[in-house]
Amino acid sequence: MHSLPFADRLCQRIQQTGSVACVGLDPRANFLPESLQPAEKGDPRQWARAFERFCIEIIDVVADKVPVVKPQAAFFEQLGPVGMQGLFNVIQHATGKGLLVIVDGKRNDIGSTAQAYAQAYLGRGSGSPWGSDALTVSPYLGSDSLEPFLQQCETVGAGIFVLVKTSNPGGGLLQDRQTENETVYQAVARLVEGFNEGRCGLFGYGPVGAVVGATYPDQLAKLRALMPRTIILIPGFGAQGGAAADVAAGFDASGLGAIVNNSRNLIFAYRRPEFSSRFGDLRWQDAVAAATDQMNQQLRQVLTD
Repeated sequence: MHSLPFADRLCQRIQQTGSVACVGLDPRANFLPESLQPAEKGDPRQWARAFERFCIEIIDVVADKVPVVKPQAAFFEQLGPVGMQGLFNVIQHATGKGLLVIVDGKRNDIGSTAQAYAQAYLGRGSGSPWGSDALTVSPYLGSDSLEPFLQQCETVGAGIFVLVKTSNPGGGLLQDRQTENETVYQAVARLVEGFNEGRCGLFGYGPVGAVVGATYPDQLAKLRALMPRTIILIPGFGAQGGAAADVAAGFDASGLGAIVNNSRNLIFAYRRPEFSSRFGDLRWQDAVAAATDQMNQQLRQVLTD
């Protein structure tokens, strides 16, 4: 339970760290540094320990550099119960280091099932069994499916990020479909913004955020205008092709209102040519630190120009 709502805590962390970056924790087995590869490739317990250690060591490196991390639940779920225990340990370690945690689970359902998802994930510390600050949520079951998440957010000071315009190329099949005078993603954006009415905190933002990809900068600018009270989570930076200039339109005049997620280009930076020669496999954490510093610098430059 927190006296300050999620949006306010996130904005405060952005100001404290001078960063709008979100580090995506996506522990892909075949990309892990050699030093973390398990001896028994077929043992999920060993992989779970490797994933957990990998993410914890990243957290230790970035805790003072960024405001928030985003563990992707799927990489832990694929390992079964031992993987999910690893995810819990990663969340606990991140919150212990002062980071905010967005669980990327893209959950949702209707009625009591949606309420169960909300109560499972939303609430820092003892506020929920998983102890996360926020959760990614799908909107495609309608507004009533989002209301249990909103109620939980208000109860424990948490947040959600609703999928509005995703960064993947195929997302337009449904999201760009025209319905009367607007697209589906614009309709979802209006729904999200409506939920924040009357619920904004000290910085002018509400508990319901929106996911809008960096790979669609024109739509990002229009959605920023359509959702002035909504914090935007911007994926697609780095490996998916989004650059610092592409995300600038997602921010308000104070440099707040959005966070930019980067996963592969940060956590596996030791594989990138400009870092592999400097650090290599054994100094993979130093590569994470250097890549995070580089991203922060790129974003600060476009936000202060």
